[in-house]
Amino acid sequence: MKKAVVVFSGGQDSTTCLVQALQEFDEVHAITFDYGQRHKLEIEVAQSLGTKLGITAHKVMDVGLLNELAVSSLTRDDIAVSNELQENGLPNSFVPGRNILFLTLAGIYAYQIGANTVITGVCETDFSGYPDCRNDFVKAMNTALVQGMDKELDIRTPLMWLNKAQTWALADQQGALELVRHQTLTCYNGIIGDGCGECPACQLRQAGLNEYLDNQDEIMKELVAKQ
Repeated sequence: MKKAVVVFSGGQDSTTCLVQALQEFDEVHAITFDYGQRHKLEIEVAQSLGTKLGITAHKVMDVGLLNELAVSSLTRDDIAVSNELQENGLPNSFVPGRNILFLTLAGIYAYQIGANTVITGVCETDFSGYPDCRNDFVKAMNTALVQGMDKELDIRTPLMWLNKAQTWALADQQGALELVRHQTLTCYNGIIGDGCGECPACQLRQAGLNEYLDNQDEIMKELVAKQ
């Protein structure tokens, strides 16, 4: 029996990965992290989508310690999300150590349930400037987990080399375009669906959707070629 653990936030990217995983694996387990993020609604959306999609199990983990250590606009209500980069070249929505912690805990969960695959929706092509979304980082984490647990484990990143338009095409390919568009939460300001339209996450998401809707056939061909 093939089992996978999906790191699941209830946003566009992780929902697209979850829908795809349901086509491939006999059991799909989602893991969602409560780290005191800006909007608790993110967790509720993830739980609702998990139920709707019929996943095998959904674990919501309290990792509030991350909030104590990582100061970011996504962990502090008094810091507005900015479109400008900080002096260190990173956006103020970057949560240092987040994906290090998330992938470690997802790997441990996979170990416990006998899964050999962890899936995460990070992307280097159209990413937000986060160093923990890069391919080199994921490979390093994969190596560390395999060595540290002495277990076969594959961290998959289905979106790593897709731009946002191609990610929308993938959702459409899986028959989930409308679900991803209207029922996921990507917006940094906590608005489900198309979001606020102003934060960096919404702007990236909308630009990709517009590009896909304007040229669906060509972008779908690009997606299939990459697959």
